[in-house]
Amino acid sequence: MGNYMTTAETAAWLKSRDNFLIITHRRPDGDTVGCAGALAQGLREVGKTVHVLFNPEITPRYARFVEEYWTPEGFTQEHTITVDIASYDLFPKNGNAFVGNISLCIDHHPSNTLFAELTCLDGTAASCGEVVYDILLELSGSVSPKSAECLYAAVSTDTGCFAFANTTANTLRVASLLVEAGASNRKLNRILFRTKTRSRIKIEGMINSNLEFFFGGEVAIATITREMMESAKADEDDVDDIASMPGTVKGVSAGITIRELTSPHDCKVSVRTSPQVDANAISARFGGGGHKMASGFVLEKSVQEVKEALLEALEDFFPVQV
Repeated sequence: MGNYMTTAETAAWLKSRDNFLIITHRRPDGDTVGCAGALAQGLREVGKTVHVLFNPEITPRYARFVEEYWTPEGFTQEHTITVDIASYDLFPKNGNAFVGNISLCIDHHPSNTLFAELTCLDGTAASCGEVVYDILLELSGSVSPKSAECLYAAVSTDTGCFAFANTTANTLRVASLLVEAGASNRKLNRILFRTKTRSRIKIEGMINSNLEFFFGGEVAIATITREMMESAKADEDDVDDIASMPGTVKGVSAGITIRELTSPHDCKVSVRTSPQVDANAISARFGGGGHKMASGFVLEKSVQEVKEALLEALEDFFPVQV
């Protein structure tokens, strides 16, 4: 499993086959959704039949990029592709039926478990969108305005509108080329980054007022409980990219967000760090993973239990006493 392919080899593989199904990950973000929409559009433009598996957790912010490609009733795929998915743990619930039968994985996470038959992986890319961009160029020689819009959403959201430390010269180069190809950066930036609901503002206020600092101020931990979500009347769109907030505080090297999910004993943890701290290594302690400066994991523990476990693990990364 996991035989590696270059973007050129991946494009050749796609050209020689048909009837594709694309799967996005749980709690879909702009990268997985943008990649799915762009790849589906690009494949259709070269005459292929392709659909995207409906993701039950998708939010209105990102549905616009992929909803026209949802799988129709009765469609049977010959080849199943995942985008921006590092492991089976990240499959949506309705994607579990495809576990063990993934033809191709396109990804940018160094922690990828090589679960697919074939893997196109660039662990140096800031977003999976950069990988899909190269594949589409190999596939048809250009990127259409429709695919460019999707890929701009992918590249920009995974880099915090190009403000995160994972942004590279290639990221900016690809973004520029996507704008030249027809992506409206002004429109997309306003939709994705410059528009907040009242609920978002409320939840941000709650997080900021309850931030906790440890290890001499190098670690900031934010908690988001279901009670907070209900009080702010917030939904999934309102907490999109909320994990970047703790790390914006001056002097913080590791910003960690603990979010209570479906029950008081089900938490999602997001870790964002500066270059000198390995976020992937922190999450790996709990069975998770991601990138060196952005990673995450899920634990079936209460917020307090997760916090205590994290602080114990962080002693190996921050020698200063709590």
